[in-house]
Amino acid sequence: MIKPRTLSGYGEFNLDSVRATCLYVATKFGDFIDDFVIVGGLAPSLLVDQSTPNVMLDPHAGTMDLDVGLSLAILDRERYRDFRERLADAGFEPDENDRGNQTNQRWRTSFAPRTTVDFLIPSGVGHEVGGELIHIERGFAAVVNECLHLAFEDRQKVSLSGTTPFGEEATREVWVCGPGSFTVLKTLAFQNRGMNKDAYDLTYVWRHLGVDVVADFLKSRQGDGCVQSAISTIQRDFGSFDSVGSRRAAEFTLDVPDDEMQADVVGLATRLLNLLGIEPD
Repeated sequence: MIKPRTLSGYGEFNLDSVRATCLYVATKFGDFIDDFVIVGGLAPSLLVDQSTPNVMLDPHAGTMDLDVGLSLAILDRERYRDFRERLADAGFEPDENDRGNQTNQRWRTSFAPRTTVDFLIPSGVGHEVGGELIHIERGFAAVVNECLHLAFEDRQKVSLSGTTPFGEEATREVWVCGPGSFTVLKTLAFQNRGMNKDAYDLTYVWRHLGVDVVADFLKSRQGDGCVQSAISTIQRDFGSFDSVGSRRAAEFTLDVPDDEMQADVVGLATRLLNLLGIEPD
């Protein structure tokens, strides 16, 4: 799926449909709730209460898909088989790539609105590397993310209320990666693919939740290679006015570079680095 480069390509419908799908999944997998965590583009709108007055002036752009991190515990006692069967019973099916081949790590709804769900899993099954596919069950796979373990160490339970895609009213709690682990995962996503949306998501969380809580988590995990890599990327890509991260965050929001917004991004990154005792590049 080709994702928009700017805010104008996203809309309230995308966020509402993905939130509805997330809520629907939560109603179907209550006994698995501790085994998955929401990561990726939906996380900012769950971490940052979208109903508060200051956020209503700056609502999150939304997302076009749902990213679900699975714990390694789902592999125990073949629980994955029940997970896959229940996923199919709930009306999900493997998606297809541009060549028409089945993508077992990305499933889609067979009902409207059409939403895709990407499954990720930490390394630890064998000698996997990031990006590798782990075939958990016939027709069901997950992408290895070597830093996903942090999302299970830093996560928050968030209450999600609304309607499912079938118009059912429901309220459920879901685990969402915390601002610290989100920072690591999203920074490394930006390092790998350099998308404007990744830079925007990252700085949106910093702006609304503050960087102090992020710094506390990063300091507690500074020996972790994923954290070290993320800090280096923030220092390199977000620490100066015309750095690639600050410019792309502004370009996503306003379609063009913007001095004021780039300065705001640099200010957030600089404060975060200073709290870690690091000088920006």
